[in-house]
Amino acid sequence: MVGRGELTDAAWARIEPLLPATGGRGGRWRDHRQVINAILWQLRTGAPWRDLPERYGPWKTAHERLRKWTADGTWDRILAEVIVKDDAVGAVEWTFSIDSSSVRAHQHAAGARKKGGPAPGGSTTSPWPGKPSDAPAAD
Repeated sequence: MVGRGELTDAAWARIEPLLPATGGRGGRWRDHRQVINAILWQLRTGAPWRDLPERYGPWKTAHERLRKWTADGTWDRILAEVIVKDDAVGAVEWTFSIDSSSVRAHQHAAGARKKGGPAPGGSTTSPWPGKPSDAPAAD
C-alpha cells in the first residue's frame, strides 16, 4: 500500500533505472524507494529532519542521500527524464507557488530605532523623553 505523498509503483518504475547502483565500498545502501519516500515526506511537511517517522529509517540516511544526489546530479537527471517524457505527451501540469514567508524587511522598515537618533514620536528638544520642551526643570 502506498502512503499519501509517497512514490506510486508507476513512478518508481520510471525513476528506479536512473538511480545509482546499491552497494559499493561501504556496503549495501538502505532501500532507495524508502529513502526517496522519506525525502518526499520531509519536503511535503517542512518538518525538521529529526521528526522523520521511523518507517522511513534514520533521518541522517535520508538527509545524506538527498545531499549526495543533489551534488552528483542524480536529482537533475531524474527531473530531466520525467519532464521531457511527460511533457511530450501533455501529462505535465505546471503549477507555480510563490510563498512570501521567506521575504524579510530590513530592520529600519519595521520602525526600529536608528543608532543615535530619537525614538519614533519622541521630542528632540526636551532632555526628558515624553515631556514637552517647556516643562519645568527638575530641582
